[in-house]
Amino acid sequence: MTTDVPAEPRTLTKKPTRLRRRQDFVRASKTGARFSARAFTLQMAGRDATEEESAAEARFGFTVTRKVAGAVGRNRIRRRLKEALRVSGDLGARPGRDYVFVARRGALDAPFAEIVTQMAEGFARLDERHAANQRRKQKDRPAAS
Repeated sequence: MTTDVPAEPRTLTKKPTRLRRRQDFVRASKTGARFSARAFTLQMAGRDATEEESAAEARFGFTVTRKVAGAVGRNRIRRRLKEALRVSGDLGARPGRDYVFVARRGALDAPFAEIVTQMAEGFARLDERHAANQRRKQKDRPAAS
């Protein structure tokens, strides 16, 4: 077993809320923003205001295709990504949004601390893009008289 644990001990948090329905994964893929890292691609989609859970905590999904590795490798990658998210305490994921991690082969060999760093960078970049899009939408709307 490798000893690639985070350098500083973090407080363990509860398990993140997971995406379970296929339509949530597809919505994040089709309509969401993307961030690409060495170990994964992170997709984000906001939830509709009509959904009862729109103000609830962020939800997370994990996808590892057969192209990436065999069954053992896929399960190991999925476990590493889930544990990195759990240990890091969501790293700035925003409530009311769905995030999908599409794993790459690099997630199998990457040091654990690097995966955590890439997650933090991904959440920050997607949040910046979302904020910029919101400002652009506000600017494009005509002023109410």
